[in-house]
Amino acid sequence: KDNILRIPYVDSPTLTWYPAPEDKANGAFVVICPGGGYNILAWNLEGIEIAEWLNSIGVGAAILKYRVPRRDGKNPHPWPLQDVQRAIRIVRSGADHLKIDPNRIGTLGFSAGGHLVIMAGTHANEQSYQPIDEIDKVSARPDFLIPIYPAYLGDDNQPGKLSPLVHVTKETPPTFIAITHDDADRSLYAALFYAALRQNDVMGEIHIYSKGGHGYGLRKSENPVHTWPLRCAEWLDAAGFLKK
Repeated sequence: KDNILRIPYVDSPTLTWYPAPEDKANGAFVVICPGGGYNILAWNLEGIEIAEWLNSIGVGAAILKYRVPRRDGKNPHPWPLQDVQRAIRIVRSGADHLKIDPNRIGTLGFSAGGHLVIMAGTHANEQSYQPIDEIDKVSARPDFLIPIYPAYLGDDNQPGKLSPLVHVTKETPPTFIAITHDDADRSLYAALFYAALRQNDVMGEIHIYSKGGHGYGLRKSENPVHTWPLRCAEWLDAAGFLKK
């Protein structure tokens, strides 16, 4: 009906590679984290379609199939965080082979995947799992973050405040955020996250569109929010991430 491919059960995380076409490739790379409430993965809407768009602007991509559904209902992100940290390390350790710049590797995600992207950026120095090989000596810090309609950023115990897990410092990577005003209270927490970036002198950009709700990916609609990829590409370019 809604043309969304949902992957309901992932036990073994994988990376699905979408290298940028050689005539367009600029050396930037993005690990994509589809959303789905940490219960499923919206694979085409928030994965394949995003990888194809990134390729169109010369950016290589890999879609991360992280572990779902939740292993712990109240604390859903620790296993996916292990998966995204390992994914970033795999990409960075293979930068020569992949013909990408190890200092221009970002993460992009939607909803729960947007939360995971922010966890990757704000917990980059935390060892989320025991190292297993040489790859785990490589930095897991993304060089930029692109959370789109991120979820779960609020503090359950203090409504109107960011979760203590969203620990922004001067080391937090530069961030581009797109969200809609009518996306429940997620727009408030996205704005608070942007404010925390500003307070820490981290480069950020936030676009709050008035309408569009939640879960639209980059599909065309009557709402201007579907133009967020254009704004995102402009931001990546202005920040120097698309320079060959």
